[in-house]
Amino acid sequence: MNFDLTPEQQRIRAEVRRFAEQEIAPRARHTDETGEFPAETFRKMAELGLMGLPFPEEYGGAGADSVSTAIAIEEIARACGSTALIYSAHLGLGCAPIAMFGTEEQKRRFLQPAAEGQHLGAFALTEPHAGSDAGATRTTARLENGEWVINGAKMWITSASIAGHLIVTAVTDPGERHAISAIIVPAGTPGLSFGKPEPKMGLRGSITNAVTFENVRVPEANLLGRRGRGLQQFLAVLDGGRIGIGAMAIGLAQAAFEVASAYARERTAFGKLIGAYESVSNMIADMAVGLEAARLLVYQAAWLKDQGRQYSREAAIAKLYASEVGEKICRDAIQVLGGYGYSSEYPLERIYRDQRLLTIGEGTSEILRVVIGRQILGEFVGR
Repeated sequence: MNFDLTPEQQRIRAEVRRFAEQEIAPRARHTDETGEFPAETFRKMAELGLMGLPFPEEYGGAGADSVSTAIAIEEIARACGSTALIYSAHLGLGCAPIAMFGTEEQKRRFLQPAAEGQHLGAFALTEPHAGSDAGATRTTARLENGEWVINGAKMWITSASIAGHLIVTAVTDPGERHAISAIIVPAGTPGLSFGKPEPKMGLRGSITNAVTFENVRVPEANLLGRRGRGLQQFLAVLDGGRIGIGAMAIGLAQAAFEVASAYARERTAFGKLIGAYESVSNMIADMAVGLEAARLLVYQAAWLKDQGRQYSREAAIAKLYASEVGEKICRDAIQVLGGYGYSSEYPLERIYRDQRLLTIGEGTSEILRVVIGRQILGEFVGR
């Protein structure tokens, strides 16, 4: 069993880390304070070929594997949580469904320009009454004269108002249980409107909107995948998205760990470095253990995906563990710095605020435990 990264994966890590340290990290505080979308950063990311990293070259991508994509998200998160969330959601939610289920025409029309960095993709699943329970979707789409007519509302949609297309889940066959389909809606379609950006605790540079559909009409050909199979399709999509969130959690935790470790090597108290006290060194050690374990879980899930093997449970485990241990690492890092950790003059309070969402988005910790438990018990019951 070889745990070494391939030369290509090492190259991607080095290139993305260099870019993130030079272009993203210096703007992270400004992005957080202003809540502005870092448009120039994403223009440069497109020039590097990052905006379509895991997608085939024929559709504007770079053809990288899932491990490389997780590494890229991790390195970007180490520099700025907001930028990482926009990026991860674009790849894993806004574009991956088209790559997985789209027709050739859909891939050319929507995936290729998004992969080339011409626009962002967004994924509109969550509703006011349907979060973890996606089967409770109330948004509807009826077929009328060769067009889908969409009505309903979504909320907490990442990059909704700045995306070039939205992938929308809607009930297309009201008489059938969970008969939900996915439909691609281009930006600027009449009847499509957005709420103001949501004020959030963290990840403030990642714009999040409510979305309203009032008789939004799109061609019948914009149906993504099979009619009535949208829920099943997006459960598969969310497996990949959870790898991205896990990678993001690692990157944020790595940044917090580095700040705390450096401080413990420099700060003195009662005549010696605070790192010499076991209470501090033990915290640093626990951070390192959690980071290594989380990274291995995330990379394992990504590797399984690359092998074409089942990875749903592993992705859930990786996301659950990485997000929870990542939050603890950030919290402990603040404790190491004491008052400085609580001050906005240091990056830890921003990192912690950014990390906090990750036990909620793309599967809460509670839901993931249900998912994992059912899969394990289901295996035993079936024996």
